Amino acid sequence: MINLFMISLGCCAFLCLFRIARGPTASDRAVAIDILGIMVVAFGAFMSIKTGKEFYLTTALVWTLLNFIGVLALSKFLENRGFDD
Repeated sequence: MINLFMISLGCCAFLCLFRIARGPTASDRAVAIDILGIMVVAFGAFMSIKTGKEFYLTTALVWTLLNFIGVLALSKFLENRGFDD
């Protein structure tokens, strides 16, 4: 079960990286960056459960906050500049 989760998380990360690199619009890239951040949080939660250490969960929580602020700033930038071509 652990290996299946890691393989599926790796495949999803690869697809997100592909969307970041070849996204047709800047909004698609922003969504892919957000999803990649969510996958990092899922990995941190998984590592916390697997090892029994709270450090990974705390790191995932901090990453969630930083990811939210980053995506919010990026979307505000795209809205003001109109780079969604």
